[in-house]
Amino acid sequence: MDGMPATVLVVDDSRTKRYLLVSWLTRAGFTVLEAENGAEALARVEVDRMDLVVLDVRLPDLSGYEVCEQIKVRHPAMPVIHVSAHAVDVADRAQGLTRGADAYLTEPIEPEELIATTRAVLRYYQARQRAELLAERLLGLADTTVAVHAAPTFARLLEAAAEGAAQIFKSPAAVIAETFDGDCLAGICAAPGEAATVVPWVVDDTGVPTGATVRVEAPADWALVDWPAGDTVTVAAAKLREDRAPLYVVVPTATQTARTPVLKQLAQAVAAAVEGQRSFDEEHRIAVTLQRSLLPRGLPDVAGLDLAVRYEPASAQTEVGGDFYELVMLDGHLLLAIGDVAGHSLHAATVMAELRHAVRAYAVEGHQPGEILHRVNELMRTLLPNELATLCVLLLHPPTGRVRLASAGHLPPVLSLDGKIEFVQHSAPLLGVRAPRPPDLEFVLPAGATLVFYTDGLIERRDATIDEGLAALAAVSTTVDEDLDRFCARLLVELAPPEIQDDVAVVVLRRR
Repeated sequence: MDGMPATVLVVDDSRTKRYLLVSWLTRAGFTVLEAENGAEALARVEVDRMDLVVLDVRLPDLSGYEVCEQIKVRHPAMPVIHVSAHAVDVADRAQGLTRGADAYLTEPIEPEELIATTRAVLRYYQARQRAELLAERLLGLADTTVAVHAAPTFARLLEAAAEGAAQIFKSPAAVIAETFDGDCLAGICAAPGEAATVVPWVVDDTGVPTGATVRVEAPADWALVDWPAGDTVTVAAAKLREDRAPLYVVVPTATQTARTPVLKQLAQAVAAAVEGQRSFDEEHRIAVTLQRSLLPRGLPDVAGLDLAVRYEPASAQTEVGGDFYELVMLDGHLLLAIGDVAGHSLHAATVMAELRHAVRAYAVEGHQPGEILHRVNELMRTLLPNELATLCVLLLHPPTGRVRLASAGHLPPVLSLDGKIEFVQHSAPLLGVRAPRPPDLEFVLPAGATLVFYTDGLIERRDATIDEGLAALAAVSTTVDEDLDRFCARLLVELAPPEIQDDVAVVVLRRR
């Protein structure tokens, strides 16, 4: 980017004068192009790469002032030096400068004056270009930093980083980082404005020190995208901690200025976002592992009953919730419970664990569902006074199908029999609230009937009301698959959103 000889366009209709100007500038080390009138000059400016125009004021077709104005409209950052073969008054010079010229030389022109003026004007413009480029890149750096920190997943973070790097440096770019699981992935973007993709990519991290470093390497070592021919790549590595794999940002070397400040800052900013994402993924994994360890290990094998469950934790970018279920045989009866602790956090998962153990303990003591709920409520109000939860508890005698059910603010189970649907309503206050509770609901579950218990994650959608969600559940439940596991899977596919925003627990029970 720096260090190449500047290219100057000399525009003059006098062949002799043009020859002099060209030879002086060439001897001074400039690359020189020529044009003999205004139209040719404007055409060349559009086609050839040039850094400065030396422009005669009097041309046969257009005045030099007009040519200068048109150049400045199309290329505001291209400097123009007017030269005049005639003695000119102050008004002419003033007009030239007012209409966009950066300097005005009148004959007799000395070679030293022409060269000195050319170098001075170029110095100013190059400094201005560097400042504008840096300002634009820093703006892109700020935008990319926001985007990577807002990314909901590790893959999206890498895509945002690669897209940002391509935009900042106006070139292909690659960003490589290691996930919490130790998988090495690369976000690659072929050009600014294009969507990035993520691919597996392995890097040898040997010898990369802690901190930010920059090195130039062969493109073949980073063959992730089609790098510009004839150029090397510049690789910025950011390693925040000794025990972490470095993050790499790779761009063509031709995009870099002295000291590569923006590239280095970008690598550090993305590395910080990666560290945050890794920590979140780690915490989420711990929470989900804890949550799963607190749920039943397997389903009881009960004569005359088919059972199936599905438990889906919320998507990785959401904190864990407090959904739980229980299925266990006690003294010839099946205890089925399903509940949901308010909130989404590791704390909600631990409250869920306490409630589940309390339900089991009171059921083992021989209490009926309503009494179990009453005692769990007293326990919550004493030991967990700021918590709220919903819970539905059922005791079923498999041989007769006799059911006792009590609910505490939980969504009503669905009873499906021969294509007919009924919601089993038992309206009662949720746990954590002191209020009278209705008596238990008692009924007989007919042979062939199916009961579907669920938490609100199954039917709550941002784009639909709860009533619409219940209606959709009723529609899907009119047909119950012979294989209850397949039925559970179908409920999730047809009702839950693709990105599950809340935990989903489903328990399905069928009496043969």
